[in-house]
Amino acid sequence: MSNPKIELTTRELEVLELLSYGFSSKEISEKLFISPNTVEYHRKQLLRKTLSANVAQLIGNAFRMHLLS
Repeated sequence: MSNPKIELTTRELEVLELLSYGFSSKEISEKLFISPNTVEYHRKQLLRKTLSANVAQLIGNAFRMHLLS
């Protein structure tokens, strides 16, 4: 996979980090004080922007793209 410049919002990065720790959408929504539907929206945007089919692939791609340390 090439490493194109991917622009993520601050909130998407927050959701991505919490996903990488294994938190559910409900848990993320409680931590960030947003609705579970909003978390799902950010999750879908992350999948689309990183060309990932699921969260496991999203986390792997995010590490390879240096979006997570």
